[in-house]
Amino acid sequence: MIDLPSRRTFLGLTGVSAAALVLGTGAPANAQTPGGDNVPADPFQLGVASGDPEPTSVVLWTRLAPQPLAEDGHGGMPRRDIDVYYEVAEDERFSRVVRRGRAVASPELAHSVHPEVDGLRPGREYFYRFRAGGEISPVGRTRTAPAARDRVDRLTFALASCQAWYHGHFTAHRHLAADQPDLVFFLGDYIYEYAITASNLWRQGVQVGGAHAVEVKTLEQYRLRYALTKTDPHLKAAHATAPWVSTWDDHEVQNNYADAHSEYGVSPEDFERQRAVAYRAYYEHLPLRRTSLPQGPDMRLYRRLGWGRLADVNVLDTRQYRDAPPTDSTAGGEHTNPARSILGTEQERWLTNNLRRSDATWTMLAQQVVMAQIDRDTGPGTTFSMDMWDGFTANRDRVFDAVRRYGVENFVVLSGDIHRSVAADLKADFTDPDSATIGSELVVSSVGSDGDGAPTDSYAPIWLGNPHVKLYDARRGYVHCTLTPERLTADFKVVDHIQRDDQAPVSTVARFVTEAGRPGLNREA
Repeated sequence: MIDLPSRRTFLGLTGVSAAALVLGTGAPANAQTPGGDNVPADPFQLGVASGDPEPTSVVLWTRLAPQPLAEDGHGGMPRRDIDVYYEVAEDERFSRVVRRGRAVASPELAHSVHPEVDGLRPGREYFYRFRAGGEISPVGRTRTAPAARDRVDRLTFALASCQAWYHGHFTAHRHLAADQPDLVFFLGDYIYEYAITASNLWRQGVQVGGAHAVEVKTLEQYRLRYALTKTDPHLKAAHATAPWVSTWDDHEVQNNYADAHSEYGVSPEDFERQRAVAYRAYYEHLPLRRTSLPQGPDMRLYRRLGWGRLADVNVLDTRQYRDAPPTDSTAGGEHTNPARSILGTEQERWLTNNLRRSDATWTMLAQQVVMAQIDRDTGPGTTFSMDMWDGFTANRDRVFDAVRRYGVENFVVLSGDIHRSVAADLKADFTDPDSATIGSELVVSSVGSDGDGAPTDSYAPIWLGNPHVKLYDARRGYVHCTLTPERLTADFKVVDHIQRDDQAPVSTVARFVTEAGRPGLNREA
């Protein structure tokens, strides 16, 4: 991380007070605030969400925005604090309420709240709702994680990523919500920063104003882009059906950025200011705990999720700490330099320690970019993408070495980014197809990015030319997984179109099973 002299001033420059950050998380519960009850009608248009479940707690989220597309980024709310009350119940009718509380929606955080509800029972389903003034929110469904030593028979989870609103309807989210998984892992590119113009507005039946026709750079613009994205009814349904565990990739800030390095030549000082407001808007719109509160251009997003004795999940951040991309992408180029890192020293040390300590049946990484080696030269040569783990081969080798050194038998990587459904074995030596398989990678396609897509495209020969790649499909979709102590079953779900409407049916293009103790993908359908 570049240490700029102005870093200490970023929190003040972005206008967030410590009080606003604390009160928005619902703590302390007895704080006295000037919040009033006079709230504009219909303030819950961006829905509700929950996330980051622990055995006795979960974080809830909503943002008050009666006019979500107001161009000033305040969603039609008055510039004052508002008290927001929440209830958590064991039943959808709220006849058995187990927790009530209050958080403060402040204009400093776009009237979003992130109350962390404690004192819940492990491994249980709950329902929640909010009230502001006389207005009641939609009901959300969530659940807590099992206790650390609990035996767990089954976990269902979904993978999603890459939702460029302007490229099409979020049909994948409609089907994902209908599945009602226990968890959703969102693996990056929640928004896209590009200007929305006639040339890229492929989602039919909608119009946007001129404020959306500029590249997103300011806090107001980031807020507006999140609000536009979250007006999609299927995204709101997916958030309301299960707790989300979210991480970002590049488009939450700028395409292909790396730490303080902008792909478009913005100075590090100016780019970190942009990153500061982008990170703030990200926090404002996702169900994240106070441990992820942004401090200017810094935001701790990597974290660990445990699911009883069944699974340990390490949520990674491969953007904030990575080295700038090298210029040489050939086999022995700069990307092989051992000093290069996609994780940064501190995060890599944290991950290695987690791999050493993990005693769950399954160990997973929820992260952004493809980890498997992908040779993009279909001839005798070799060339790689520097934006993926191929640009940081020594860092990948160190992670794989830790997996083998600490006996991590059931290693699974969950990835997004490429707008394609891909399944791949992870090899001890990618240059030797007969080398040991140490894990598997499930790469989810996009929800919206790149429009309709097709079963195959011009990139298919590149990807399938790598013998460890078992699936390539270029349609939009998600992945639905069922995890048991014996096996991981991954159903790759696709829809045939998203541009003209949101009515496309869903189908399973492939099903892969990985048996516990036997690394590698076995195709069943």
